Amino acid sequence: MRRSLRPSHVSVALALALAAASCAAVAAPATPAAPNMAKRQPAIEKVLAEVSAKRIEGYVRKLASFGTRHTMSETESETRGIGAARRWIKAELERCGAAAGNRLQVAFDSHVAPVSARISRPTEIVNVVATLPGAQPASKDRIYVVSGHYDSRNTDVMDAAGDAPGANDDASGTAAVMELACVMAKHQFDATLVFIAVAAEEQGLIGARHWATQAYEKKLDIAGMFTNDIIGSSRADDGRVDDKQVRLFAQGIPAVKEMTDPVRGLVATGGENDSLPRQLARHTKEMGERYNPGFKVTIVNRADRYLRGGDHMPFLEKGYAALRFSEPNEDFDHQHQNVRTENGKVIGDLPEYNDYNYIAKVARVNAAALASLALAPAAPKNVQVRTRQLENDTVLLWEPNKEPDLAGYRIVWRETSAAQWEGSQWVGNVTEARVKLSKDNYFFGVQAVDKDGNVSVATYPVPLR
Repeated sequence: MRRSLRPSHVSVALALALAAASCAAVAAPATPAAPNMAKRQPAIEKVLAEVSAKRIEGYVRKLASFGTRHTMSETESETRGIGAARRWIKAELERCGAAAGNRLQVAFDSHVAPVSARISRPTEIVNVVATLPGAQPASKDRIYVVSGHYDSRNTDVMDAAGDAPGANDDASGTAAVMELACVMAKHQFDATLVFIAVAAEEQGLIGARHWATQAYEKKLDIAGMFTNDIIGSSRADDGRVDDKQVRLFAQGIPAVKEMTDPVRGLVATGGENDSLPRQLARHTKEMGERYNPGFKVTIVNRADRYLRGGDHMPFLEKGYAALRFSEPNEDFDHQHQNVRTENGKVIGDLPEYNDYNYIAKVARVNAAALASLALAPAAPKNVQVRTRQLENDTVLLWEPNKEPDLAGYRIVWRETSAAQWEGSQWVGNVTEARVKLSKDNYFFGVQAVDKDGNVSVATYPVPLR
């Protein structure tokens, strides 16, 4: 005969069940709630609000006033030539750094370039470097670099005497970098920011190559680099005006004879679109557009334009993630041209052909990306995907980050035909997680997230058997 439970038996059973549930909860705690990763950070919005088109215009016009900034031009004059230009840039950065509390460290980075195809005599090449040290001990050695080149040229690349105002190419980029340095020096970031006015770009990327080589030899942790080169005009050669987007050039697989192991791993798994520059570009697009509504960051999946190059390329050669910002449609009558009038048309790279509100917009995209990177944790290291058995789930593993304000990690994914991340899953502060999606059908990445919701660049996983 079946005996029914008396009230006392029910109470005991219920108590046992609750106790078991409590033990299970202790043994397997729920994943803590994710920080808000979609919000606009007030600290970043403050930086963007301070960027001034008027100040940028003032910087450009001052740079153009030196007549020429050709690499081999006058160095003794206080009013003409590249020497006067670099001394003014340094003094201006020192002035605004002092006003911001003297945390901006400004210095010349100098070396003598030998005779080469575009250097007719041994020439001192001087970069102006302003460093804003990171404030978090666990992040201060991680560095983000932003540059513009302050040298200029006219039609003859060897003409060091003729006027070459270089208002767009590249006083526009130099002015944006100066504005970023002066504005961001007022704020505090976890990682280190380096702002460089680079010399001798037009003579073969000489200044940038010198700095990138030094960084590589010193084993500096350059986690990302931007160059701003020809960001001055929103008007195309046919008169069209487009002030609502900027091009961002991002290299995929480098064109080298011998692949490194990381590059070989990308090719073997179909991850040609997941190189370090492409991952940085995804983050830059997301942050740039989040903080600048209505302005588009158009990723161009190549290192640079045909027949051209920029100061990001020496960094790419050393294996760093480096990107180039450029205006959407160029007018070549206002680049690399002697100033003159032909058939009633003024030709030359003069300040009046720049759009200073547009330059400020591009500067704000830089600011959003740099600030978000420098506030976020480092990208997770040694990310792997388990491949030792056939299964439809995906298991990812990674090394723990060291930042004290780390909240945890997010897994992101996209279909293999998609350019941007399409989905995500917060997994908490763990170093291994399972996603109910097949590694055969999606590309994955792992991001680190701090307690304020700042998100790192994604790291692409390598196979683990």
